[in-house]
Amino acid sequence: MRALVFREFRGPLAVETVPDPSPTPDGVVVQVERTGICRSDWHAWQGHDPSVRLPHVSGHELAGVIVAVGSEIATLAIGDRVTVPFVSGCGACPPCRLHEPQVCDAQFQPGFTHFGAFAELVALEYADRNVVRLPEDFDSARAASLGCRFVTSYRALVELAHLTAGETIAIFGAGGVGLSALLIARALGARTAVVDIDRSKLDLAASLGADLVVHSTPAHDPVTELVDRTDGGVHVSLDALGSGLTLRQSLLSLRKRGRHVQVGLLVGEGSSAELPVDRIVAYELSLFGSHGIAARAYPDVFRLIREQKIPLERLTTATVGLDRIPDVLGRMAVYSGLGITLVDPTLTV
Repeated sequence: MRALVFREFRGPLAVETVPDPSPTPDGVVVQVERTGICRSDWHAWQGHDPSVRLPHVSGHELAGVIVAVGSEIATLAIGDRVTVPFVSGCGACPPCRLHEPQVCDAQFQPGFTHFGAFAELVALEYADRNVVRLPEDFDSARAASLGCRFVTSYRALVELAHLTAGETIAIFGAGGVGLSALLIARALGARTAVVDIDRSKLDLAASLGADLVVHSTPAHDPVTELVDRTDGGVHVSLDALGSGLTLRQSLLSLRKRGRHVQVGLLVGEGSSAELPVDRIVAYELSLFGSHGIAARAYPDVFRLIREQKIPLERLTTATVGLDRIPDVLGRMAVYSGLGITLVDPTLTV
């Protein structure tokens, strides 16, 4: 099969012919129809994820058709159209026994712990417990746009922050995660504010219904504007970017007893970002991390999308072949690009 391979961190990315995968006893092999390009893939390529071993194939936001099943598979079959959370739980460790597979002690992550979906085929393990059949009204492009981005935002806002109608949320970063959070917040009936340094991303957020867009610059403090225009601060903040600055701004934009969810990854020296602990204590703020989602939540995700008519297709701004992935990943070093770019492995351009 064809796959996009890197053999050193930060090194060349090249489409190569590699052996087709075979399913493990508890696994399946999926023919990839679409997969998303996520900044987490850029982190893997840069060597920021210790679970990645070289040589490697990234890609974790996939949708496709099962073409092979392992000997222990009981609930899935060849021909099933499927997707999968980017973290699959083993089912046996303490977190899994508590029904929290997204923090499994022995997690399987396509594109990180194992070869991923920047390929024509991808092998998935722990499949019976984690692989999700797609509804008939979800084609592969819509399913791949769920990513880790939409479903991670769903968990952040619905399962962790418990965002409710009438509350206000500030979303820092208008990339795929931030725009997904915007659509989910609107579907929940919340008021939305989106902060970014890129006016084109803010324009897209506004076109998707953001109530307030805030252009953050060195000369313009978004916290002051958010607090002034939300009667003392927002109820929920979400850092979809991942930097010490946006984390701090997110926390300072909260009103008393507000809730913050961290989705964007902080790496290197930035992973030990300075927090305004005095504000956290005085305002009794709550902080959450959001690391993927459990497969059991997908029916609720599908239901929300269907009932609220969430326009997932508007998140996708480009579809490319395997050969174009290096260009897209390279631009992610500076957070460029609008919306979500999908990969169709059958495309040659």
